[in-house]
Amino acid sequence: MSIVRRISPVLVVDEVTPCARFWERLGFTRTVEIALGETPGFVIVEKDGLEVMYQSVASVRAELPASVSSLVTGGGCLYVEVADLDATLRAVDGSPVVVPRRTTPYGMTECGVKDPGGHVIVFATRP
Repeated sequence: MSIVRRISPVLVVDEVTPCARFWERLGFTRTVEIALGETPGFVIVEKDGLEVMYQSVASVRAELPASVSSLVTGGGCLYVEVADLDATLRAVDGSPVVVPRRTTPYGMTECGVKDPGGHVIVFATRP
């Protein structure tokens, strides 16, 4: 019996809204949005039981001030296996490519882009 039910990344960024829009282009839906003043400070985007969370630096500063000094925005990387790499890359067209399309020694074809918060998102498929 596993005691772990789910692992969800929380990526820290300057602004959460552009990052939520990035995932919405891939069919994800905003299921949670928590305001921090006039703008969202935290969002969860979900699709088919998968979720990604984004929290703004300002929100972390307000909620967990002791942890702010160790935060790095744009320092994360997600590896996302997809059914159709070409369709996925079309959906995020315009995002900066940081890992050119390649086939790896472990058999995956992958390409990495930066999300609007600066995090690297590597999309991959098995040919």
